Amino acid sequence: MSPVAQRPALARRLKALRETHWPDAGITQGQLAEAFGGLSVSLISSWENADKPVRPPVKRLEAYATLFATRRSLTGESLRLLPLEDLTDEERIRRKELLEELLRLREGRVAAGSAAADVWTFPPGQDVTIVCAELPRELRDHLSYADPESADFVTLYTYADPDALIELYGHIRARNPDNHVSFHTTEELTPDDYTTHLVLLGGVDWNTVTAAVIERVDLPVEQVVRADDAPTSEPGGFRVQRDGGSVLFPPLLDSEGHLLEDVAHFYRGVSPFNRKRTVTVCNGMYGRGTLGAVRALTDAKFRDRNGEYLRQRFAGAESFSIISRVPVVAGKGLTPDWTVPENRLHEWPDAP
Repeated sequence: MSPVAQRPALARRLKALRETHWPDAGITQGQLAEAFGGLSVSLISSWENADKPVRPPVKRLEAYATLFATRRSLTGESLRLLPLEDLTDEERIRRKELLEELLRLREGRVAAGSAAADVWTFPPGQDVTIVCAELPRELRDHLSYADPESADFVTLYTYADPDALIELYGHIRARNPDNHVSFHTTEELTPDDYTTHLVLLGGVDWNTVTAAVIERVDLPVEQVVRADDAPTSEPGGFRVQRDGGSVLFPPLLDSEGHLLEDVAHFYRGVSPFNRKRTVTVCNGMYGRGTLGAVRALTDAKFRDRNGEYLRQRFAGAESFSIISRVPVVAGKGLTPDWTVPENRLHEWPDAP
């Protein structure tokens, strides 16, 4: 993608830094202009204008990174740039990470770990943990392959959503050769696993980590667990808070209980367990929805166009969520195309 195409992403990111990095501070363009050495307000405004963006010089992005690396830049109602030598080691790390992100956006690339990035590419050296639910005991008791006492035991038979796991594990390993990538059931997680980059497969009914994350993030989406697998039971769905009310997006089944269309939920944001890491949720009401959420960004025929859609739609956002249809044909779940409006049931945050 060309630098020109990505300049709106930088403009939105700079505006978001000013308005939401310290939302209680109420930083104005005038304060920012003064802190940067008496620049004009119109110049700051031009850098934040996503419709007709102006690309700031590198030294101004360095100033942004220095200022927003530490809350000590705020002194009462004023704003100031601290000398680099006055920054602590932790503040220097934050400055470095923020500057790298802004420079990538300036040059038309996307900062890893942000909502606008290739979500399956992580900073080198940082661990990634894929978390699956364990298949409930009543669904595996009759399988000798799922019995650890059996000579035929195969560990993956105890995992829920193995299709999604196999698809995603290989893709993340290939994209991140310098990272340690592992997968575990929820019961196998250690405290250290929780503070890595987390990728969660499956819904709140079986995956307890998905439930724990959704409870801790600001997201207007709730999964309504289906009653059971009987054809006449309530199929559940994803309930979205909208305009003071709520809307439920359920899967579609025929009169005999055959799945015609699943619903996939994809969420990416800052991990509530480690602000320096991300959490990604791939969820469906059934397994084909979970696999559809994964394949939206791994399927070679769709991942580039869907990834480009995310970069344009959520550029600069710290977190995002998208609920989409997953058509099921002859028992096979098809990859959702997020560039087709009718496939997107709900998006968060709302479009600016």
